[in-house]
Amino acid sequence: MRSTAARTAAAALSTLAVLLTPTTAHAAAGPGDTVTLPVRDALAALPVQAEDRTGYERTKFRHWIDADRDGCNTRNEVLLEEAVTAPEQDAGCRLTGGSWYSPYDDTYSTAARALDVDHLVPLAEAWDSGASTWTAKEREAYANDLDDARALIAVSATSNRSKADQDPTTWMPPASGYRCTYTTDWITIKIRWNLTIDEAEQTALSDILNDCPNTPVDVTLAH
Repeated sequence: MRSTAARTAAAALSTLAVLLTPTTAHAAAGPGDTVTLPVRDALAALPVQAEDRTGYERTKFRHWIDADRDGCNTRNEVLLEEAVTAPEQDAGCRLTGGSWYSPYDDTYSTAARALDVDHLVPLAEAWDSGASTWTAKEREAYANDLDDARALIAVSATSNRSKADQDPTTWMPPASGYRCTYTTDWITIKIRWNLTIDEAEQTALSDILNDCPNTPVDVTLAH
């Protein structure tokens, strides 16, 4: 008999297959496939399931790694990619100078050390909504996801630490103008990694989207 997690994953992929763009609607959606759908449909495609944090430890998500062995770990790769003004980097990928914009709180920073690289959907939230059943390598891939620019984001340490591991039920970015983007990206990352949402989260996301455009989202499935 298949596990509950396996049945949930299969149901999610089946729902996605129905909602795909016409060019891919006749194929089952799976890892590596790219889907396009309005954000409200994306939210509707997410399976609703109670969360469970039993057994969670942050160390079960290995990060920050240097996947391409270029001397820069995942954190620094994000900082380099998102810099408004490019920093200088030495042979050890230590960054000096540069500037960054933190959309969570609409602030700028000129010091890399003042920034956190946030998992937009926190590691604990991922664990609660499906990652507890993944392999260590799958969790490592999630924690270092550089293939979707929405997964990891450089923000002020102050805003990131106020968020901690909260979901949109209890925390939204202080910068109100960013909240539609944040909500859309949250849903997109959950679709990308085949994660679930709980009922309170579904309600909160739906309420926020009521004041947002029904933006089409493109996402390549990772799990």
